[in-house]
Formats: sequence, C-alpha cells, structure tokens
Amino acid sequence: MKITKAVIPAAGFGTRVLPATKNVPKEMFPIVDKPTIQYIVEEAVASGITDILIITNRGKSLIADHFDRSPELEQILEKSGKDDFLNIVKSISEMANISFIRQKEMKGLGHAVLKAKSFVGNEPFAVLFGDGVIISKKPAIKQLIDCYGEFGEGVVGVKKVSEDQIHKYGSLKVEPLHDNVFKCTDMKEKPQTKEEVLSLYSILDRCVLPPEIFEILERTKPGIGGEIQLTDAMREIAVTKGITAVEFEGTRYDMGNKFGILQAQIEVGLEHPETKDQLREYIKELAKRI
Repeated sequence: MKITKAVIPAAGFGTRVLPATKNVPKEMFPIVDKPTIQYIVEEAVASGITDILIITNRGKSLIADHFDRSPELEQILEKSGKDDFLNIVKSISEMANISFIRQKEMKGLGHAVLKAKSFVGNEPFAVLFGDGVIISKKPAIKQLIDCYGEFGEGVVGVKKVSEDQIHKYGSLKVEPLHDNVFKCTDMKEKPQTKEEVLSLYSILDRCVLPPEIFEILERTKPGIGGEIQLTDAMREIAVTKGITAVEFEGTRYDMGNKFGILQAQIEVGLEHPETKDQLREYIKELAKRI
C-alpha cells in the first residue's frame, strides 16, 4: 500500500533550549536559511507524502504562518525583481497539503499522535518527530516506507546510542534480518537499570505505523512521566506481531538539544553552496586559536 500521509508532532515546549524557546518554537530554529520544520516537511514530500498533519500547541502559530502564503512579501519581491526568492517563498506553501491541529493538553507523544486519528483514517502513515532533522541521500522516512509490511506491522527508524545515554531513549530487543534491517520484538521506554536495557538500539525520530495504533493508544495508560507514551503502544505491536527496525542511513541532528543545534548549523553550513567556502576558512582560522 502506498503511504501518502504523515504526522509531525511539534507540540513540545523545548525546555532543553530555554530561554530561546520561550516564544520561538524549536521547530522554527533555522539551519542556515531554512527552519527545522521545513527540512522535515521536505523529507516527507521527497518520500511521496502528499498530506501532512502538524500537531502543535498554543504559542506555535509561527509554524502555520511559515507554510501559509505571504502576499505582502511576495508583492515586494516581485516588484524588486527578486524572482529567485519569490519562487522560494511561493513554493513553501505549495509543497504539500499541510493542516494543523493543537494538542490542548500536554499528555505525551502518544496522546499527540492520537490526535491524528481522523486525519489518518484506516491506512498506514509516517511519523516524523518535529525536532529531529536527518540529512541523507535517500530520505530517512523513505528508507522506512520501503520496508513497511516486509517483516511485521510497522517500521521504526533506529540508531545505536551510547550506554550512558540509553536511559534517555527507548531500548529495543532486535534480531538481525539482513543488511541494516532487524526484527523488533520488544521495547522499553527510558530504561533506568542495566537489567531493563534490551539493546543499545533506540527509535530516533522516524516511524511508519499501521492504523491499529490508534485503538491501542486509546487504551494505553500513562507511563513514564505520567504521559501516554507512543513506545508503550508500539510495544504491543512489537510483542504480538513484530515490528521492522531499520538502521537508517544519514546524519541526525537533535534540534531540541544545544549541541545538536550547533552541529547542524556547522555541518549543513559546510555543504551549503552560499556558505561552505567562507565557513570552512573561518573554521580553519578559528582552530588555530583553540
């Protein structure tokens, strides 16, 4: 089945990068010349997604504004003959059918995804976390979509995390299948002891889920932090039917983390045609003084 719908949860407070996120959503932090959320939407569109639901909360209207038309700006650019910028601005509002819904109560990622039930309907859908940018030759979510239905119900994008960091993530029980593909048969959200760690593989920012996840989420009880955890709902599918885990290719940037933001700015800037040469020379000179 072709997957054409994507859900982007973008309702978090961004407390790890306060005070910057007091009034500016972390999803709007720029990486060179585009906000974080645009990179994620572009990844979805490049993967065949045509309909996108972005889940926000109060105070994140900037995200909706970014994907809306801006007649005043377009008029100014047209009058000044800046056709390249005009085309860029217009294209943002034409990338996909983008709609928005608010998560009125902050009850966790699982609760946020549940808000997409009527949007998704009875078909599989992609989930791309709003603060995780992945730069890759083949879009990360496309890597997962291509494996959907191959070895179980749903696909999760995974990477290994360090032993001292696994308690911040979810730990997966996996069995190798082929290449970078595994079968996942169990999950543990934020393991607190060594005995709870199933492996150092963790879900990072991308998954493709079957519509039955909504029925599971509706009866999932609050877990870690008193929130409805998406991992807890996905675990039921993993244990009963299995989930495919794909160690996706690409570089991930955590835009809800101070170092991740700096890393993205530097590494993407070193590839951007307008900044790469000047930035490279700047870094070389700076390195001499460190």
